[in-house]
Amino acid sequence: MNVLQEFELQEIENQEELKQRFQITGIDSLNWAFRKLSAYKAKAAEVEQLAQAERERIDRWEEEQKKSIQQNIEFFEQLIQEYHAKVLQEDPKAKTLSTPYGKSKARKTKAQPEKADENLLLQHVKENGMTEFIKESVKWGDLKKTLKVVEANGRQVVVDENGQVVPGVVVKPETITFGVEVE
Repeated sequence: MNVLQEFELQEIENQEELKQRFQITGIDSLNWAFRKLSAYKAKAAEVEQLAQAERERIDRWEEEQKKSIQQNIEFFEQLIQEYHAKVLQEDPKAKTLSTPYGKSKARKTKAQPEKADENLLLQHVKENGMTEFIKESVKWGDLKKTLKVVEANGRQVVVDENGQVVPGVVVKPETITFGVEVE
């Protein structure tokens, strides 16, 4: 934030009444409002920059602190898992070991297929006629570029490049949005 922007903020900060009653009535008051907006955005950027720097410093401190804690957590979890595996070998029904301070749960999952190469899998499905496993969908982004909104019988409809009304597509009404840019 530069000196002019600081002046803009000081000018308005003590005039709460002015902020409540002020209205933009012409190019001069619009320019004044943009100066104030620019100053507030510069101030917000300064606050954000300071906060980000502090967050990064605190994150580094947190990471250093947690590193040794995490190593201890992993050590004790490993001890518990090794003990539970030993107990489970002796008693296959001992799926849960419980103490007042925690539980160790063993969960067995069956071997199952896992997709590793999409292209090889698709090729196999096609070559073996398993078309029921192929998903069919419309490339909406590409199709949308070819569609037009036209007026027919007093209402707007969506037509394709051949002029046919496209079922399953509706007209999203035109809207106007406003964006404010400050330099």
